[in-house]
Amino acid sequence: MFKLEGVANGDDMQDYGLVKLSQMIYDYCGLHYKDRLPSLKEKVSKRLSELGLSSGDYYEYIQSHPMEWEVLVELLTINETYFYREENQLNECCSTILPMMKTTIRSRPLRIWSAACSTGEEPYTLAMLIQETGKFPPGTVEIVGTDINKKVIQKAEKGWYHQSSFAFRRIPENLLRKYFTVEDGGYQIIPAIQKMVRFQPLNLLNENNLDQIGEVDVIFCRNVLIYFDQDTIKRVICRLRRHLIPGGYLFLGHAESITDMALGFQKIDAAKTFYYRKDPEQDGTVSSISG
Repeated sequence: MFKLEGVANGDDMQDYGLVKLSQMIYDYCGLHYKDRLPSLKEKVSKRLSELGLSSGDYYEYIQSHPMEWEVLVELLTINETYFYREENQLNECCSTILPMMKTTIRSRPLRIWSAACSTGEEPYTLAMLIQETGKFPPGTVEIVGTDINKKVIQKAEKGWYHQSSFAFRRIPENLLRKYFTVEDGGYQIIPAIQKMVRFQPLNLLNENNLDQIGEVDVIFCRNVLIYFDQDTIKRVICRLRRHLIPGGYLFLGHAESITDMALGFQKIDAAKTFYYRKDPEQDGTVSSISG
């Protein structure tokens, strides 16, 4: 509960509305604006003007119009990404980890989850690199891409990107020629790669939605934790961990670390990168903080 004392003017009331709104956002998706109210105000000001609402009124508006969350999430989330991002991790996964895991899995496809996939560049890159290995026939790898922003998921499903998009700034030319066709001033992912990936909207803090993912062998959740506080990081990581097979792998962004959090992962250092392996021996030690 919020308690407002000594409100003297409209600015104080506006700040109070932002405080309530920041708490609502934190509870819904974990984005931490409670100590960054000016940033929150900047992101929502245009929407407030469109609706003719104050921040306090907007708080009430969202409660009675839950579909407004889709608009708000789009305003708050940063969807800057590109193909072949942090290639050392991608190459380690596709050239080392997946072939190694394939030898132990005979009766089902390998499953990879790209959490917070934005407009699809990461899961499509994984699909292309897996295809490049030549070790995985059609149907032997399943990739799921999720994001809380429904609009970017819709774009990812189409698999079309404008030619001038920054999404192509790091992709090797041979991959661009091989796995895209030129259409309508842009590049379209070829059907064989699109079939390897399915997309769905998903909030990492919604446990009911997470159940739709099922068990996976590898998770990419890169450049997401930097927007969370420590409590939310622990909740999210423990939830991701529950969906990893024993000994499964987790890739985070290079600026993110869970090494000192005792969340049931072993850090693995590889050439020019690092990642985490689920420690099956600690399954019983992380439930108290899983949320």
